Amino acid sequence: MSHPKGDGPRGPAEKEGAQRFACDPLHAFVTDVFVHHGLDRVDAGHCADVLIAADARGVWSHGVARVGMYCGRLEAGVAKPHPNITVDHVADAAALVDGDDGLGLVVARRAMEEAIEISGRTGIAMVGVKNSGHFGMAAHYTQMGTDAGRLTWLYTNASPALPPWGGRSQLFGTNPFSFGAPTKAGEAPFLIDMAMSVVARGKLKFAAQRGDPIPEGLALDSDGRPTTDGMAAFNGVVLPFGGVKGAAMSWMMDVVGGVFTGAGHAGSIANPFKELDRPQNVGHLIVVARADLFQPLEDFFEAMTKTTNTAKNSPRAEGVDEIFAPGEIEANKVADAARQGVPLSPDVVADLQDLGRAAGVAWPFDDTGRTVAAE
Repeated sequence: MSHPKGDGPRGPAEKEGAQRFACDPLHAFVTDVFVHHGLDRVDAGHCADVLIAADARGVWSHGVARVGMYCGRLEAGVAKPHPNITVDHVADAAALVDGDDGLGLVVARRAMEEAIEISGRTGIAMVGVKNSGHFGMAAHYTQMGTDAGRLTWLYTNASPALPPWGGRSQLFGTNPFSFGAPTKAGEAPFLIDMAMSVVARGKLKFAAQRGDPIPEGLALDSDGRPTTDGMAAFNGVVLPFGGVKGAAMSWMMDVVGGVFTGAGHAGSIANPFKELDRPQNVGHLIVVARADLFQPLEDFFEAMTKTTNTAKNSPRAEGVDEIFAPGEIEANKVADAARQGVPLSPDVVADLQDLGRAAGVAWPFDDTGRTVAAE
């Protein structure tokens, strides 16, 4: 099976003995690669922020493995390195951001900054986004909101992957949803980031490459039949989580992210890997609210601590050692990555090295993962 650069790792990055790479030199490398492809250094650095944050949180499918995909769209001219992003303030607490076919990594950040700014004046803000693209890990932007003291809801649609309930063709995206709530300093933010699919499509591909069967109930083949064959599943459709409920939520995300904002919808969004002949026109919807909107901020923080501690200290099911709040496990991984670096699989390292050679950017590590400049 062919593997385009930027299409994600061929297997999990987090495994016993995985090689780790320090975040700062990796960030500088990725930034320089994006600069080579036409981005200014500030935007290039923001792109590196999103991707390395994903690797640090353990979301390796949306980390630096995707650099090649974004660069491929820039090279093809279907993503603009210097988009003319415009903001139309359509109401006191609402704005529409036109991303002008820039990278979603750049457009979504600009939109979240706008939402935070508006809510500082109005208490709450809604920002719609059109003409954007694949924006990486949704949790990154949601945490921008929580870091600013905002409850944050983020919706997006995506290129076709899921069928409507009862269908067998790719129509709606995996359409991630993210929600975050701020917490006291030193505590991990309450943070949810979830796609509407029961399993990532990349995992179907990994199973096919290994020759492993997949569990029943994850996917249908191209004829709409349940399958345990990873390749047949990858060429068919992945199913939504929760059956008809997940299917309805994916459809809802297409409505709020696409129909509502004027972005692409109903299967019209370009696949970021395969369709290099047109912009994606992904749509996002951001809603933020100041945490002190209904009560003093300290009271809100106290209540968040109480609800978290109550849940974590509740009776555990058999075999469960600890109850984690949403986002807590990932926050622990971020702290670990700050100390030890992020794990990258060998194929991703090879892809990054190839991208660096093509861009004239030196890979900053030796074969053991040590930073070359430090020697």
